[in-house]
Amino acid sequence: MAVAYERIADELRQSIRTGEMGPGDRLPAESKLARTYGRSVPTIRDALRLLRDEGLIETHHGRGNFVRRPRAAVLRTNDRHQWEKRRARVPRAERLKTGATEYDTGLRLDDLGFQASYRDVPADGRLSEIFGVPVGEPLLERTYRTRHVVETAPLSLVTSYMVLGLIEKNADLLDESNEPWPGGTQNQLFTVGIELSRIEEHVTARPPTPEEAEELDLPPEASVLILRKTSFDTDDRAVEMSEVTLPGDRTEMLFTTLLERW
Repeated sequence: MAVAYERIADELRQSIRTGEMGPGDRLPAESKLARTYGRSVPTIRDALRLLRDEGLIETHHGRGNFVRRPRAAVLRTNDRHQWEKRRARVPRAERLKTGATEYDTGLRLDDLGFQASYRDVPADGRLSEIFGVPVGEPLLERTYRTRHVVETAPLSLVTSYMVLGLIEKNADLLDESNEPWPGGTQNQLFTVGIELSRIEEHVTARPPTPEEAEELDLPPEASVLILRKTSFDTDDRAVEMSEVTLPGDRTEMLFTTLLERW
């Protein structure tokens, strides 16, 4: 049976979800809520803590509690990879119109801000095993942050690795100023004659590190999804690996598996 603060939280939650209280609206003061519900201020604070932990409200110190503006939601499906492969060979003008983030979010290109940074790193034991190269083999490490321009937090934290020797014949692939690259990684690999045949994705969940929670602006109780994506070419060789940290409060993952008919 729900205790008093849970019932209060449920009523306030319903007011937010039905639109009675909209994004940016200020909630009544704790003392007023206590009078409204006939409960103590500590009970009200417990109810507000629940809503804050769920990411429905946020506290501005000295000003009160406000309905949190909903963040851009991400629906990541396994269909995106074939969609990207089909686009890898289309003309540049077509590739410039949209990208994978727009595919996942429904946002437009103008809605997004993008940052990329590149650096050369030696393969450690884990990466050398993934790519089948010696420890110390030069890799290109790429870090990406994409955000909805009306928000401060990125949609995800992405770090990608490729073997430098596979891509260095196209110098444009080594220059971060060419990002965002129309057509993404599959088109980049296409420019050096690499076609992908399969993509493996491993997904786990865990609490965020303090740094991840701050950068993603996560509610207190939110987890992160960790996606490790490895792309293989037609020779079954790993040619790219990405580690993607996704905020659990606004990311949905959908996997559709087509089954053969009997």
